[in-house]
Amino acid sequence: MTHPTHLPYGGIPTFARAPLVDPSGDWHADVAALGIPFDIALGFRPGARFAPRALREASLRSVPPFTGLDGITRLAGVTFADAGDVVLPSLEPELAHDRITEAARQVRSRCRLPVFLGGDHSVSYPLLQAFDDVEALHVVQLDAHLDFTDVRNDTRWSNSSPFRRAAEALPNLFHISTIGLRGLRFDPEAVAAARARGHTLTEMREVDADFIGVLEGLPMGQNVYLSIDVDGFDPAVIPGTSSPEPDGLSYAQGAALMAATARRNHIVGLDLVELAPNLDPSGRSELLMARLIMETLCAVWEGEA
Repeated sequence: MTHPTHLPYGGIPTFARAPLVDPSGDWHADVAALGIPFDIALGFRPGARFAPRALREASLRSVPPFTGLDGITRLAGVTFADAGDVVLPSLEPELAHDRITEAARQVRSRCRLPVFLGGDHSVSYPLLQAFDDVEALHVVQLDAHLDFTDVRNDTRWSNSSPFRRAAEALPNLFHISTIGLRGLRFDPEAVAAARARGHTLTEMREVDADFIGVLEGLPMGQNVYLSIDVDGFDPAVIPGTSSPEPDGLSYAQGAALMAATARRNHIVGLDLVELAPNLDPSGRSELLMARLIMETLCAVWEGEA
C-alpha cells in the first residue's frame, strides 16, 4: 500500500510534514513552527484562531526541499519541527500573553528560526517579548494598518496596538518599518507617535510608484523580525482576513519584499497573522501564505549561504 503522506491531502498535518515536538522537549531544528490560535483581540471579523491549523494543512502542498526550473535545490538539509499550538485560555488575554511568550522562548532556544502561525496581530507583542535579548532589533511589518494605536475601545491590548506596547516595553526594539499602509481610517496620534520614534512608514502608493526604491530602503545588516499581516495584501489576492483594505500588495510584491529583507539581514523570527481561513471558502488565502513562508525561508538560507 502506498504511504499517504506523499499526498497533500493524506496523513496527519504538521507544518511541512515536520515531526511534532513538545516546545519544552529535547529537540533541535533549523526551523520550528509554533501555532498561536488566538483572535479575541480583533476589532472586526473573527476567524484568525483557525489559521494555524489551516496553514499546516496548506503547507503540505509545499514540503521542502524544492528543486526549481533553474535546477537549484532549496532548503536541502534544513531541518524542521512543529512545536504544536500554545495552550491558550479562551478569555484571559494577560494569561495568554504570558503563555505565548514562554512558549516562544522555549522554541527560540531550540531552533535557528522560529515561525509563528497566528492568530490576530495582538500576538506579535508577547512574541516580541521573547526576543528581548536581541541587540538592536528591527521589525519589518507588511500591513495595511499601522498597529501602533495607544488605546482602542478602552483596551490597550487589541490587534491595533502590538507594536505600541512592544516599543514601550522593549528597549532593544530599535526600529520598525511598516510597508503597504493604506485605507481611509488612521489614528492621527498613532501616526505622530510612530513618526516621532523614527519609524519608517511606507504607503502602498509609494510601493506602486517606486518599488525598487522601497526595496533599496529596507534595513541592511540588521537583526530583523518579520511580521506578515495578511491584510497587507490586496483582498483580491488574499480575501481571508478580518479587515481587508483594497489596493494592497500583490503576491509578487510581498514575496519580493520578504526575500529582499531576508537576504539583506539576519532574520531572527517570523510571524504570520490575521489570516481568517473561514472567510475564504476557496482556500487560496492559506495556500498562498504557506507558500510565502516557504519562499521567505528559501531566501533566508540563500542569504546565509
